[in-house]
Amino acid sequence: MLAKLKLDPKCRFWEEMSGVHNTSLHQAAFARAPGLTRKHFGADDSRMAFELPALPYAEDALAPVISAETISFHYGKHHQGYVNKLNAATEGTANAELSLEDLIKKVHGQAGEQGLFNNAAQVWNHTFYWNCMRPGGGGDPTGKALEAINKSFGDFASFKEKFSAAAATQFGSGWAWLVKDGDGCAIETTANAGTPMAAGKTCLLTLDVWEHAYYVDYRNARPKYIEEFWKLVNWDHVSKQLG
Repeated sequence: MLAKLKLDPKCRFWEEMSGVHNTSLHQAAFARAPGLTRKHFGADDSRMAFELPALPYAEDALAPVISAETISFHYGKHHQGYVNKLNAATEGTANAELSLEDLIKKVHGQAGEQGLFNNAAQVWNHTFYWNCMRPGGGGDPTGKALEAINKSFGDFASFKEKFSAAAATQFGSGWAWLVKDGDGCAIETTANAGTPMAAGKTCLLTLDVWEHAYYVDYRNARPKYIEEFWKLVNWDHVSKQLG
């Protein structure tokens, strides 16, 4: 049984966990700690260092905004693919014993480590993205999320407009983020596998704008995908990251 993860206390996504009774990353584990290494679960050494966490909902639970077909490819092929490549790159090395978060921070910006960073960061980014949505989500933010948004943007409508514009205008593949900024928050975008977490920032919300995130359902209509995303946002998750 896992008692407590020794991870960066500044990152709210990595919280104390207990009651994990096997090596699979079930829904409770997934919601808090993406890409945990086998050492955290006491798994035998024959297992891969990094495993694909289970989705926190069924593959069809986000339909019709995001179809089961999209989830099947995005999660089952792309996300799994990053995990596979990460394991291939770390097998037999000291990096296999690091937590995913520590590995990302270690190789961030290091010459010759871009491929390793890309796969590690994409495992983390996707896990965080899945948790930013939930069936029956959306609506206006509440609690700490609402307070931070109002403080930084004036009101939710202004934030929504600015975040949507940032996501829509991110050139090529990448991500739109809401990150903690003092006692408020700020909008950032990253290209490809970039993640604010690598620089020690606390991520609150993200939207994947790689084409594989929306092409099955929306073809090349990224703005429509962004518009529909607001129907799924998990504001409880955002508030939890604020502490």
